[in-house]
Amino acid sequence: MKNIRNFCIIAHIDHGKSTLADRLLQTTNTISEREMQNQVLDDMDLEREKGITIKSHAIQINYKFKGEEYVLNLIDTPGHVDFSYEVSRALAACEGALLLVDATQGIQAQTISNLYLAIDNDLEIIPVINKIDMDGAMIPEVKDQIIDLIGCKEEEILLASGKSGIGIDEILQAIVERIPAPKGDPNAPLQALVFDSVFNSFRGIIVYYRIFNGSIKKGDKVKFFSTDKEYEADEVGILKLGMSPKGEVSCGDVGYIITGIKNAKEVKVGDTLTTVQNPTDKRIDGFEEVKPMVFAGIFPVNTDEFEELRDCMEKLQLNDASLTFELETSQALGFGFRCGFLGLLHMEIIQERLEREFNQTVITTVPNVSFIAYTSKGERIDVHNPATLPDPSRTERVEEPFIKAQIITQAEYIGNIMTLCINKRGMLIHQSYLTPTRVELTFEMPLTEIVFDFYDKLKSQTRGYASFDYHPIGFRESDIVRMDILLNGEKVDALSALIHRSRAQEFGRKLCEKLKDLLTRQQFQIAIQAAIGAKVIARENISAMRKDVTAKCYGGDISRKRKLLEKQKEGKKRMRQIGNVEVPQEAFLAVLKLDD
Repeated sequence: MKNIRNFCIIAHIDHGKSTLADRLLQTTNTISEREMQNQVLDDMDLEREKGITIKSHAIQINYKFKGEEYVLNLIDTPGHVDFSYEVSRALAACEGALLLVDATQGIQAQTISNLYLAIDNDLEIIPVINKIDMDGAMIPEVKDQIIDLIGCKEEEILLASGKSGIGIDEILQAIVERIPAPKGDPNAPLQALVFDSVFNSFRGIIVYYRIFNGSIKKGDKVKFFSTDKEYEADEVGILKLGMSPKGEVSCGDVGYIITGIKNAKEVKVGDTLTTVQNPTDKRIDGFEEVKPMVFAGIFPVNTDEFEELRDCMEKLQLNDASLTFELETSQALGFGFRCGFLGLLHMEIIQERLEREFNQTVITTVPNVSFIAYTSKGERIDVHNPATLPDPSRTERVEEPFIKAQIITQAEYIGNIMTLCINKRGMLIHQSYLTPTRVELTFEMPLTEIVFDFYDKLKSQTRGYASFDYHPIGFRESDIVRMDILLNGEKVDALSALIHRSRAQEFGRKLCEKLKDLLTRQQFQIAIQAAIGAKVIARENISAMRKDVTAKCYGGDISRKRKLLEKQKEGKKRMRQIGNVEVPQEAFLAVLKLDD
């Protein structure tokens, strides 16, 4: 055990984690030249296309140092704020972390937030400055920022370049020398933390774990703490680039187990794995509980595919434990799920994965956050869906979630950020200069305002130089109303939105204009209205397609023409009563892109 090191790499998005991981694997010959490719640990098409890490991946590295063989378990983590749950899982399985900072960009908001997560978990931090060979590298400034942040000595900071392989040997030595070996008793009852799982259609569910005490052998009878169900270990092993079977995985190591479990509900990420013969009586405290920030409905395009979609969602939840979902019905879309996501990027990735990995085409409704409504009788109602907001006459108050946003940017963009945040109902709490040119701004603002397009706008206002991180700070009273969209007087529940009263009119008007472009013309006039309760706040009309019924009348008495027009008018009226308006899928997505 003294030769095992478990570590992860934490950094802001795009600071070069995956490239550094590639070099570590290459230098130690963990991967042959034939298997080598860029971002080797990012095995999803989506990760390669977008250049981001979505899943944390574990891999074992063998390293010789001073004549001894060391086993290094590396867990690569994502950098985007929407996947911070993955980071918390990786940290729970490690004793140390490489804190990676880009020499050209300096410390960013997500770096700080991941660092605090690592410090909470008592990890040994090794600061590394990456991309030192780039033209814009500001090595002395970034060193000062790191020393201010974690209070280390200058000689403890390692300089490296993932691309050209500078400083990789020093990093490997630092991992061995500075990160403590795992503690634990190999002879104690088995106690392993489940930190991930994936579904394999041939072998069932594959569970990844880190052993804190005891060991696990092939053929052992094992059980999970929370379900108490028993299984036999058909195969256990360690994670190389693929899975590498072993007879036994011992204390302090990271490995996988296959037991042939087929039901997704039986495996919970964060659970404790133990043996049936000699069970542990204490579960391991895992990582923080996931709190969904954004809610949206996901519905199958064909209602017959509902059961199939449920299976796919359960399999996807195994791989991404931060996805939560419950059953929901909609008048317009039939049966579906109300899903909780950690952010808009997370929602987009889930939708893409459903389409690519499971061939499911889905309709996603307008995303919203959860509110708390208090009725005049004093009841408290959690509102995840516009339909569940009680009638305004029975509602005493509605509270919305607020967040503390931390924005780090260059001093020249302060004005743009202030304007953006104040327009989003934000309040400036704190402003401090990290260096003469870099400033940290702290705002308190409603989560509703950052759900849609805040991150994109922030990037465009600051030419990509601002970094953003947030955490929830509780609920506050607010003037929230439900805005419904009516087509010919019929509510389309999938387009309803909960919104602040001051924003409702502008939002309603934009949405009506967008729908006017998207809906196809019918034989009758369509009225598109946005309404709060009984009060209509915006309206657009789509005029009817009409046949020229008077074309055959040459001259003659006017009453003939009038008779034909009246007859047409009656027909249109009757058609309007029985005709229904088809809403295309683009209309549901249009709500997200109102400002484009």
